[in-house]
Amino acid sequence: MSVATSPLNFGAMTEVFQFLMEIDKLKSVQRRTKVLGTERQENSAEHSWHFAVAALSLAPFAPEGVDINKVIRIALIHDIVEIDAGDVIVYDLAARAAVHDQEVIAAKRLFGLLPAPLSTQFLDLWNEYEAGETPEARFALVIDRVMPMVMNLNNQGQSWVENNIRLEQVLARNSFIAEIHPELWLHIRSHLDNAHQQGWLK
Repeated sequence: MSVATSPLNFGAMTEVFQFLMEIDKLKSVQRRTKVLGTERQENSAEHSWHFAVAALSLAPFAPEGVDINKVIRIALIHDIVEIDAGDVIVYDLAARAAVHDQEVIAAKRLFGLLPAPLSTQFLDLWNEYEAGETPEARFALVIDRVMPMVMNLNNQGQSWVENNIRLEQVLARNSFIAEIHPELWLHIRSHLDNAHQQGWLK
């Protein structure tokens, strides 16, 4: 059981450290995908780290003009709202629509813990990702969607099997990747067809 304590004084940095302690809660938000080779579900903080490293690693393959440093920043903050709103599987469209307003409120609360201008910068970055219109937001979304698929492809379709996900659902939610990164989508689509044949996708 946690006990509420007065915030430690770090002078002008106090609000930043309060924010950092608050976002530690992201480590407790469980996702559907299990850590490879284990029976443990990954948490949203681990996913964000994996996403950020993926962005850095895929930088040579990013579409021309993409600011990969901004993509990494998006990766690190994109799921912080799940501290308040929780994680919702991407294929549950009704739940995704229902949680949107909660995520907006969460973003304002959590990023509002930071001092200005950081609070505005973080909120603007989160909103940019949600809007999905800039090259960086679009490439970030590609990676955010690809990583769970690749995890499943290396884990015998674990979360697909456990949640009765169909190939048609995966294609419907992810085929936009073909427009942003055609080469990557060709590989992913081939692996998805194979997963279907293996019975990992219905």
